[in-house]
Amino acid sequence: MFVQDPSDAQKPHNPKSRNKPFSIHSKNLDFPTWASENLYKIITIILLITTVAALFFLRNYSTAGGDSAALLCLQSTQSHSMHPKLPQFNWNIPRIVDEVTPFSSFRSEKWIVVSVSDYPSDSLTKLTKIKGWQVLAIGNSKTPKDWNLKGAIYLSLEMQAQLEFRVVDYLPYDSYVRKTVGYLFAIQHGAQKIYDVDDRGNVIDNDIGKHFDVDLFGEGARQEVILQYSHENPNRTIVNPYIHFGQRSVWPRGLPLENVGKIGHEEFYTEIFGGKQYIQQGISNGLPDVDSVFYFTRKPELEPFDIRFDENAPKVALPQGIMVPVNSFNTIFHSSAFWGLMLPVSVSSMASDVLRGYFAQRILWEIGGYVVVYPPTVHRYDRIEAYPFSEEKDLHVNVGRLIKFLVDWRSSKHRLFEKILELSYVMAEEGFWTEKDLQFTAAWLQDLLAVGYQQPRLMSLEIDRPRASIGHGDRKEFVPRKIPSVHLGVEEIGTVNNEIGNLIKWRKNFGNVVLIMFCSGPVERTALEWRLLYGRIFKTVIMLSKEKNVDLAVEQGQLDYVYKYLPKLFDRYTSAEGFLFLMDDTILNYWNLLQADKSKLWITNKVNKSWTSVSIAGSSDWYVKQAETVNKLVNTMPAHLQVNYKENVKDHQSLTICNSEVFYVPRHFVPDFIDLVNLVGDLDIHHKVAIPMFFLAMDSPQNFDSVFDSMKYKQKLQSNSTSFYSPGVAAVHPWNVSSEQDFIKLIRIMAAGDPLLMELV
Repeated sequence: MFVQDPSDAQKPHNPKSRNKPFSIHSKNLDFPTWASENLYKIITIILLITTVAALFFLRNYSTAGGDSAALLCLQSTQSHSMHPKLPQFNWNIPRIVDEVTPFSSFRSEKWIVVSVSDYPSDSLTKLTKIKGWQVLAIGNSKTPKDWNLKGAIYLSLEMQAQLEFRVVDYLPYDSYVRKTVGYLFAIQHGAQKIYDVDDRGNVIDNDIGKHFDVDLFGEGARQEVILQYSHENPNRTIVNPYIHFGQRSVWPRGLPLENVGKIGHEEFYTEIFGGKQYIQQGISNGLPDVDSVFYFTRKPELEPFDIRFDENAPKVALPQGIMVPVNSFNTIFHSSAFWGLMLPVSVSSMASDVLRGYFAQRILWEIGGYVVVYPPTVHRYDRIEAYPFSEEKDLHVNVGRLIKFLVDWRSSKHRLFEKILELSYVMAEEGFWTEKDLQFTAAWLQDLLAVGYQQPRLMSLEIDRPRASIGHGDRKEFVPRKIPSVHLGVEEIGTVNNEIGNLIKWRKNFGNVVLIMFCSGPVERTALEWRLLYGRIFKTVIMLSKEKNVDLAVEQGQLDYVYKYLPKLFDRYTSAEGFLFLMDDTILNYWNLLQADKSKLWITNKVNKSWTSVSIAGSSDWYVKQAETVNKLVNTMPAHLQVNYKENVKDHQSLTICNSEVFYVPRHFVPDFIDLVNLVGDLDIHHKVAIPMFFLAMDSPQNFDSVFDSMKYKQKLQSNSTSFYSPGVAAVHPWNVSSEQDFIKLIRIMAAGDPLLMELV
């Protein structure tokens, strides 16, 4: 090849030079010049490489199935940039009739659908023996060619392909999600109930109906109310059902990891009438449905799990707005929820049934249905063959956001299947699954219609209605057993159950009562300790002291006139049931207050030396002036308060004094208390005089609750004495706490009434 030197263009033509061969000295081949002159070749090569790479990626994507799809799902979740195309089709679908299997004429209302990848297990063989239920085994590419089990219907890959279901085109060959074909086959052959299981679980007592509600209507139905999680907290959207059944240290696959540490028991439940528990999730003993994080971190590598749940715990329902993980291992679907059986195909295998469960729960609310979780119904054996964490990646990345999204989602569509398709579309748009699952949903809905399934009717959403307040009579108590477990790394004993149950009772009783505590001692040494002690029981603990401490949230107040600070605290907690005042030299044994009437006034009017009457005659000027001020104030009281006081105080030559170490004001007396404080105004009335005057004006002493009558009381005590303290009374006075060491000693003796206090020291 010959190239003319650019400089030659500026020279006269020289015939001799035309025949000279190309020389490296006659041409400057620096990179920019070479690149500019060969640009079209570079672009052509880059395009060829890109095209080959794209073809190679698409080829792998079409055959890789779950992992590639899941990767795209994860990427789309992070970018939220998907814009899927909404499928359009005619809802008038022609029927598909089974004309290819030997079971075309067979009909059964109750089906057990299971995926099989190996020869029949003993558990699967036992399933075929359960009376009234037909086992349907779904094969995949791993299933032995000669698979056979007497009593079971087996659908091989070849037979599945001949059934003419649209969903077959979307299903991976080697996954349990091929059970979707089995669901359609069962519905086509008369199913009214489908029990979704795996092949490693033994049904307890070989009786599916022992705990499950197999019949919702008719003679076999249990016409009963069902315990239901409370909807009182609108911010709670997910629960761990294992806590209800006695295993607070275990969590199900699909529970957001940020919720794992929430192991507290329910303070109370509500109730709901049975009949619409269209999805019924059973608990599994042995190896429950747990995620790989739990599986690989809660036991030695070669030790199988054998976890037991409380079989006597009542079943529990989920109200609209609260969800629970639902799996494909031990779940009954009634016909009204058959549309919710579809297993997504574009997410990782161990995320498929969990995403299905959350998707189905949200749509279930549209027809007035709900999920109920049942006590142990199967025993699953741990084969020590756990799946890798990578199979759950979609769960741990997306599930928390998914739950919030589903609870907030609303649809204006007027038919159930239209809502289902719309939700599938939005989930693809949000990146929870890919457009492949949107197309799969459309195929699933068409196949449901093709096998004769009728869409359930829609109902209005309860969560969009104003929630009625939960009255005391509507609150149902159930304290779960605490079954011994080592799965938090510690042994737990059975007695913890009663101790936690007591704590729940106390919290339930005083959880809406505000404790106002005045600290005479050093707050920097005791304020946090008092909050730690009483904050477990009461709605909140307000600390007052002569000096304000912002860091410790201690407010300023003068003890001699502390009652004047109370109205602003009453106004701060307008929803509180009542207010309990306590001096820091008085110990409150809250476990002995359960029987007290929170609608009445409590005070130490029957405690000698705490409540006294002082004759004015011969008394010091201080008592005389206090009595004169009280008489002056009484004459300005509103009629009902003045009448009460004068009826309760017959001797006008004496002054009632109460040290007021502890007293309680219920909500309906708060307005009177505030009015009395306002009447006092700038008058110099001491706390020990004002409080008994207020109480005698608000109500008759015979109406006061007697809870403090048995209080252990002395005016002075040389030093703290364990012999003086008693856990059997409502309160003990005096008791000095001025340091952390004093507090620890107090906790140890109070543990006689509340053993869980020992966890604080």
